[in-house]
Amino acid sequence: MKINKLLQAWPKGTVALHPWLQSQGISRKLAAQYRSRGWIDPIGQGAFVRRGDKVEWPGGVYALQKALGRRIHPGGRTALELHGLAHFLRLSGRPPVYLYGLPGVRLPTWFRSHDWRHPIKYSATGLFSRDRQSLTARSFGDFSIEISSPERAVLEYLDGFPNDASFDEARELVEGLATPRPEVLQYLLEMCTSVKVKRMFLYLADRAEHPWRAKLKDKRIKLGSGKRSLVSEGKFDSKYLITVPAEPADSGA
Repeated sequence: MKINKLLQAWPKGTVALHPWLQSQGISRKLAAQYRSRGWIDPIGQGAFVRRGDKVEWPGGVYALQKALGRRIHPGGRTALELHGLAHFLRLSGRPPVYLYGLPGVRLPTWFRSHDWRHPIKYSATGLFSRDRQSLTARSFGDFSIEISSPERAVLEYLDGFPNDASFDEARELVEGLATPRPEVLQYLLEMCTSVKVKRMFLYLADRAEHPWRAKLKDKRIKLGSGKRSLVSEGKFDSKYLITVPAEPADSGA
């Protein structure tokens, strides 16, 4: 029976979309029959889950990446959590899931309207518009999806400052970044389109005094011109031309 072959090919915990079902020989009419017989349930137009299967947001991202081929991935705070670096961040309750994509790439309606039990925050900023090398596979049981590498996730987190990231968290995060790959950081910093992110990261890396900092080639990183204010009141750093929060030692406290 086609249903048996379908269930064998369908990774548990994932969303199946019409294009993938059709590749498995399941027409829309047959999918409707499977739905009426209680084998599959719709979660939106053209999107289905197995009856009784527990599908969370990674299973939805799997469909975006594998079935639709959309360049959307978990990054920033969410990727840091998946890499085990979230102890530097203040997470409580059901934190948002941060997804990133290229400019012009939208989340489909079925994904946006479904209740994933976590708020979804999607950014199509083009922070690294020409890069796919800094993504890494993350397994979720029967399937895997691409997420940001730790190095990329840190820079994506900084891009969320000040709305979705705090300076204190960012400082702790970079201080705890003990074993990044300098060649990956170098590549990402050269590719990054945000002057704010690059200046902020290098400033925090200088303060952390990690051995890997000396391996970065600053002359190849374009930091733009002019001053930037990360905060409205603070101290001015003349090296990176940014205003950063003043620390107690800076004021003589």
